[in-house]
Amino acid sequence: MPTFTAYSTIAGRDPAEALGEAMERLTPEPHGVGVSEIEGGSGQWQIGGYFTEAPDEAGLALLSASFGAKLFVVCELPDTDWVAKVQRDLPPVEAGRFFVFGSHDADRVPEGKVALLIEAAMAFGTGHHGTTLGCLRALDRLVEAGERPGSVLDLGCGTAVLAMAAARVWPVTPLASDIDAVAVEVAAANVLANGLEGRVNCVEAVGLEHPGLRAAAPFDLVFANILKGPLIELAPSIAAATAPGGYLILSGILHDQAKEIRQVYSDSGFNTLDEERIVDWMTLTLRRNRGE
Repeated sequence: MPTFTAYSTIAGRDPAEALGEAMERLTPEPHGVGVSEIEGGSGQWQIGGYFTEAPDEAGLALLSASFGAKLFVVCELPDTDWVAKVQRDLPPVEAGRFFVFGSHDADRVPEGKVALLIEAAMAFGTGHHGTTLGCLRALDRLVEAGERPGSVLDLGCGTAVLAMAAARVWPVTPLASDIDAVAVEVAAANVLANGLEGRVNCVEAVGLEHPGLRAAAPFDLVFANILKGPLIELAPSIAAATAPGGYLILSGILHDQAKEIRQVYSDSGFNTLDEERIVDWMTLTLRRNRGE
């Protein structure tokens, strides 16, 4: 099946996001649309879409003119086995004691590492993105500090790599939840592939609205690797689900969003203990006040 890409650039995040949303309404519809800041401090943002049939170039030209963006560049990609290519090109990831790898790299797992098998093509959360990598490093620091939480929640779990990592290092049975049914299926498959059946429980849930999550709360450690909007919206629920003195690891946050997120969670009873920037992404480690 042929695949087409269409890329443009524009100054500013808000215009870029608006252009991305408008692009999603094209006919034929793009299979996916991404908006990302171009590194280097230029203030330019890239908008890209993938199409499984030739896009409407006239419609794209009208969009770019309407938003004052550069003209979209459309390319047809060669017929390639992209899954195999990604597996070949994507190396294993080391994050402290954790080693995240695909099955094609099973013979490269170093001795003494906590190995986590995640296939690159399955879902968000392979460890290569700065958000997942930051969460694994934050978890590694908690282990190094001697923390031993009795209950763990991986909220917005994707592949469930964070829940599985916690299950590998502590005698806990984490809950891994996601709003996306496909992600929950992927998470459950990964749990089986890593020999953790019965050690990680995967559930489909909108935020924290699930009887299993409510029954298991409060948690001693919560991962929330999602995005700024949901992190702000869910702050009261996340605070209520975190035990006094419990830890919260947040990511999915751009560097210039971190100040606002810190304030929102400070208002919800958390102190910031640690933060790490990986390219444009921030990971925050917080602790809930014991008096809350």
